[in-house]
Amino acid sequence: MKKSTLAIYGLLMVVGVGLIYFLTVQVIPRALVSLTKAAPSQRVSFTNSLILGERVLVAADGTEKVKVNVFVMDDSGRGILGRSVQLLGEVGGLPMTAVTGNEGVASFEFGSKKEGVFEIGASIEGVDLGKKVKVTFRN
Repeated sequence: MKKSTLAIYGLLMVVGVGLIYFLTVQVIPRALVSLTKAAPSQRVSFTNSLILGERVLVAADGTEKVKVNVFVMDDSGRGILGRSVQLLGEVGGLPMTAVTGNEGVASFEFGSKKEGVFEIGASIEGVDLGKKVKVTFRN
């Protein structure tokens, strides 16, 4: 083979390795991140969506707060970004409204001076989720 042909093959090999490196470091990780983030415009699955209490037993002093998360999911179980969620219940501070973030979660924290066990529900874009979580405030 001629030296010029070998030089061209060498150059193509360097460009090819550089391209593979670029794809591995830059393109593929960004594609994977975009696949795992919440989808901006999908249909809400009320079967897959959840309401969960993270901290559900606190003092009824008005300063300690329970934490309730609403997970707004699509039919494939992925979170949905940008949906309005309203937390509903018979305890002070409710109803409250939040918008889902990148993982499809709307988080709420609230306290009460009234002692008791309360059922908390949620609605997504005005439609009742149909699920509840119990929170307890006690002295």
